Amino acid sequence: MSLVNATPADKLNNLLSAMSAPPLNPADERTARWASCAVTHTGYVRKHNEDAILDHREQGLWVVADGMGGHWGGDQASQTIVDAMVDFNRQQDLSDNVAEIELRLKEANRTCMRTGAKAGKKKVMGSTAAMLFAHDPFCFFIWVGDSRVYRRRGGETKQMTHDHSLVQELVDKGKITKAEAEKHPSGNVITRAVGVGHQLQIDLEFAITEPGDTFLLCSDGLYRHVSDKEIGEHLKLPNINDATSRLLALALSRGGSDNISIVVARVQNQ
Repeated sequence: MSLVNATPADKLNNLLSAMSAPPLNPADERTARWASCAVTHTGYVRKHNEDAILDHREQGLWVVADGMGGHWGGDQASQTIVDAMVDFNRQQDLSDNVAEIELRLKEANRTCMRTGAKAGKKKVMGSTAAMLFAHDPFCFFIWVGDSRVYRRRGGETKQMTHDHSLVQELVDKGKITKAEAEKHPSGNVITRAVGVGHQLQIDLEFAITEPGDTFLLCSDGLYRHVSDKEIGEHLKLPNINDATSRLLALALSRGGSDNISIVVARVQNQ
């Protein structure tokens, strides 16, 4: 769903209605205990780390941002997104929180645009963004670009976001297979990013959480080296610190050709 031409409250209520979820009532909010772990690594090929991460567990917000490689200021762009979220303070009303996150992401977009414009007419300072926001019993996936959010529930691992990328568009149109997309020469071409246009188009989806749900936010530096199946095998580990460190080690062992960012968050059993 695109967060365009509608108020955040309307968009949120439409989503809830579509899923036949219970109505919003802050007084009935169920509190879940979350655990999380985050790491970012430059990798073995890049000279600089243009990823930025945020583990803001106290506010139920996690972020991975991947600065656009090959462009000026990628590290600044990703850090701008994280800086916009770092002092986020959750409110009781669910729709107000989602609206606030959207506004902050749009402000990050404006900041990147202004900074790029000051640096020169052809300067682009862009970044992807993948966010997880928990407001129990709901969690929200908010993203721009091809950084991803996965969920491990029971024996199933599911990608909760849909890449904004050229190869994903080709897959959606049936022109290439998912397997072909993994090795496509245009695999790094994204179709949306923060900082590349005045109107930022953001996608949002949500789910109702269950105890034991484990979420992974990651940049493409992870999933280009590690398969979805392997991601799932790591997310089922009892200790999320182990899951995080082992996923990073696996990506590095296979070349670490890009910056690697990993955030793992789990709804703990109560």
